[in-house]
Amino acid sequence: MEKNDKNIPLVTPGTIVLWLLVLLGAVIAIYRFSQGLGAATNLNDKFPWGMWIGIDVLSGVALAGGGFTIAAAVYVFNLKKYHPILRPAILTAFLGYVMVIVALLFDLGKPQNIWHQIIMWQHHSVMFEVGWCVMLYSTVLALEFSPAVLEKFKMPGLLKIIKMVTVPLVIAGIILSTLHQSSLGSLFLIVPDKLHAIWYTPLLPVMFFVSAVMVGLAMVTFEAFISSKTFNRTLELNLLSGLAKAQIFVLLIYFALKIGDMGVRGSLPQAFQGTMEGNMFLLEIGLGVALPFLLLCIPTVRTSRSGLFISSLMVIFGLVLNRTNVSVIGMLQGSNASYFPSWMEFAVTAAVIAGGLIAFRIAVKYFNVFPSHEEPKQQHSRPNPAKTNVPVLVP
Repeated sequence: MEKNDKNIPLVTPGTIVLWLLVLLGAVIAIYRFSQGLGAATNLNDKFPWGMWIGIDVLSGVALAGGGFTIAAAVYVFNLKKYHPILRPAILTAFLGYVMVIVALLFDLGKPQNIWHQIIMWQHHSVMFEVGWCVMLYSTVLALEFSPAVLEKFKMPGLLKIIKMVTVPLVIAGIILSTLHQSSLGSLFLIVPDKLHAIWYTPLLPVMFFVSAVMVGLAMVTFEAFISSKTFNRTLELNLLSGLAKAQIFVLLIYFALKIGDMGVRGSLPQAFQGTMEGNMFLLEIGLGVALPFLLLCIPTVRTSRSGLFISSLMVIFGLVLNRTNVSVIGMLQGSNASYFPSWMEFAVTAAVIAGGLIAFRIAVKYFNVFPSHEEPKQQHSRPNPAKTNVPVLVP
């Protein structure tokens, strides 16, 4: 039987550090919203998108891809064996989107007007589509996680309704995720003269979607390892090994798309010219895609705790580096600008992540996030001779 999650302490040395980071972020928030973006960041008119977009938003949305990926596996492809890791994946995705929304409020010049897109439709705008998809998918994730809340407060009527509409919700979530994961890549199609040729391609929407599926599987594995350590739970190694097999194919598809596209466009040689952009790309594709692919192709790596953890960490690092390369590194030269995040930008990002970790811990303590596993009892009773024609030999 698993350890009772209700006994998880909310105050530990680690959570104290997290709360201090959140407190620092709150202080900086007051300064940022009172003094403006220019005072709190190193952004400028030539370079208005920086760390908060590249890491907090673009990476955050992709890292939450495990929600729709596992939900699709369980409810669409009927892979019921992955059901034990579904609810943690949904919670991680939901908190990930909340963190993205919070981070986006810091980056908007007039965050108080964010609600305008609800009534002021700009259906030709990619940002409009992304905004609506994020709002709707966040709602879908909240509904997908709501059974844990309804179970806690003993509301069987609403719980029954949610279970009846679970499959339509999952399908809606997959559609919405596909739309806005790809549309985030579409945002950069309008800057062909600014984004470096290594990353600029008409296939950016496809690249963003495939990489979101790729990192979604890695995030589920990473979350499982962190949860097993933090909450003293059994690691579902057999399920994670199965995810690793699927990840091999997604990594291969992404790598083939990336290198094939660069070969067709003639930009592949630029990766080997020793420039900052070329070196960052080689780090992104080598450490974040090629190396974990090769590692996961080894059966002993796929079935080992350290192998799965290191491989998933590499994929996550590669994804974050890719989004940073596209939104920051790849845009610097074409924008004729220089940019490096201020310490307050780093602090806000750390505060948002810390807040998400605290929220996850609270959810695990008060709601049934992880299933309780109990080994089936072995049946040692003797068969009844009266109910069988097979003679029973009793020593």
